Amino acid sequence: MDNRELMGFFRDAASEVDEVMRADLALVENELLGEVLSYGIFNGGKRIRPQLTMLCWALTDKDSGAGRDQALQLAIVFEYLHAASLLHDDVIDNAEQRRGKPSANVVWGISPVILAGDYLHSRAMTLAGKHGGRQAMALAGHATAAMVESEFLQMQSVGERNLSEENYYKVVAGKTGALIAAACETGVLLANGSSEKRKAIRLYGENIGLAFQIVDDLLDYQGDPGRTGKAVGNDLVEGKMTLPLIHAFLKASAGDRKTLTEILAAPPEERLGRFGEARGLIEKYDGFAYARQRALEVIGAGSGALDSFAAGREREILVGLADYVLSRDK
Repeated sequence: MDNRELMGFFRDAASEVDEVMRADLALVENELLGEVLSYGIFNGGKRIRPQLTMLCWALTDKDSGAGRDQALQLAIVFEYLHAASLLHDDVIDNAEQRRGKPSANVVWGISPVILAGDYLHSRAMTLAGKHGGRQAMALAGHATAAMVESEFLQMQSVGERNLSEENYYKVVAGKTGALIAAACETGVLLANGSSEKRKAIRLYGENIGLAFQIVDDLLDYQGDPGRTGKAVGNDLVEGKMTLPLIHAFLKASAGDRKTLTEILAAPPEERLGRFGEARGLIEKYDGFAYARQRALEVIGAGSGALDSFAAGREREILVGLADYVLSRDK
């Protein structure tokens, strides 16, 4: 399946997810809360996480009696949790843009956006418990806790300038991989999939999440702002130790390592002004090539985990998604 066909599938399926979310959010009584939620959720996005839940539900032998409507109600849990994390991230990062538009915190301020994110967390847990039971709620809760812990670990890593790849992967596993893995596993759970299938699909989701974040790291240095909707250099400005930078640090000469250290120790405005210099040093020490190779390896491991499932349309789409993660430019 080529990327054009794959994105066409996700684009068409996203409209169904949007309809379910709009109907659910129609229950919100406060007008301002409704406006913030609509702005934060219906501001682009491919709805990958809820669609992963639906695909993994359909991929598994569905002898549970769970219907498509129930699966959709459970699937939007993961879009709500994702949207909540984006709202909170933009507040934490003082972000001014999200997908090429002013971020919600720029439009409404900090307090309404934090509260909107809190509402989405609460609603997500309510839906998980109602449509998936205690196990689904536990999966969603575990993913949310992992996301929060990873943010704390990342903050500590910035302060310490932690150069450990193991630490980097731990951050990404919580920040990105945990929610994607939970979205996948919940679909298999709803279809009464075996523990072996749940373990396999979780491995797929974790590796897709890891590769997605590595490619994000690359786009932050090499991306086209017109395509990504974000300015390049944000990770450097925030002092984040991403994989390309970590590799360059470890391979650099003493002099170049000192230069990179000076850049990271500088005020944010100066870091941005020296972005080209930092990018050149990462390129010099093959940081970008190394990160892309690691993404290729984890995608291979993720796709291999799908061998536990029967061949078919859903498996083909999941393999295609893994390949798309490597080639995406936004």
